[in-house]
Amino acid sequence: MMKLPLNTDLSGKVAVVTGAGGVLCGMFAQALAQAGAKVAVLDLNEEAAQKVADEIVAEGGVAKAYKTNVLEKDSLIATHEAVVADLGTCDILINGAGGNNPRATTDKEYFEHGDIDADTISFFDLDTSGVEFVFNLNFIGTLLPTQIFAQDMVDKEGCNILNISSMNAFTPLTKIPAYSGAKAAISNFTQWLAVHFSKAGIRVNAIAPGFFSTKQNAKLLFNEDGTPTPRTGKILAATPMGRFGESEELIGSLLFLLNNDAAGFITGVVLPVDGGFSAYSGV
Repeated sequence: MMKLPLNTDLSGKVAVVTGAGGVLCGMFAQALAQAGAKVAVLDLNEEAAQKVADEIVAEGGVAKAYKTNVLEKDSLIATHEAVVADLGTCDILINGAGGNNPRATTDKEYFEHGDIDADTISFFDLDTSGVEFVFNLNFIGTLLPTQIFAQDMVDKEGCNILNISSMNAFTPLTKIPAYSGAKAAISNFTQWLAVHFSKAGIRVNAIAPGFFSTKQNAKLLFNEDGTPTPRTGKILAATPMGRFGESEELIGSLLFLLNNDAAGFITGVVLPVDGGFSAYSGV
């Protein structure tokens, strides 16, 4: 059982977490359950979602797993009906589903003469369907769950939507234009939703994680002998605190933004949790 950094009491609340079969959102689901919420664990990977739900139940929490495709409205409607029947109407929605795809990624950071004809994926070779997949997964995969679950929140006190943005929403990272653009859209959408729902009693905020080392990305960040890859060297050089974040360091932001006593007048913010990355010019 994790040690919660804040005493946010979510007793009686129903929290819906998309992408909850993943490392970070699975951890969010566990933290919400530990704070007293009944948690709906949503993921396309049913086995991964079930594992998270089982861990929560084993620790004395209330959780149920739901196989859900955040890009299909019918799937979300069916899940919503099941969640309401099993746990109750939604009070908290964490839009955690998202990610990048190799088909929307360039091989090089900078375009060089000859790349068009070379055996390399340049900007001109990006796969349209890959770019569409990344945009849809991140933006439509946040919009659709919000359409379905936020209906429960209208005129119900103390409801929250929390989106997951990224550092690359502030300044795009090289090689991943679709993912950077999609996360910028999430930050903008967070502000739009916050204004749109401001009269309905729903607060909408986002967390923008910097660089975190997890099991999922360890191979991208470190060589087999444990030495940092060149990209890792650049990341750490651009992070004033000089290290990667630990997953648990996101929980305080999560619980703070969902705490209606502590953050009741905060809506429409995108909170960087990045070790100073977004504040540093490199000079």
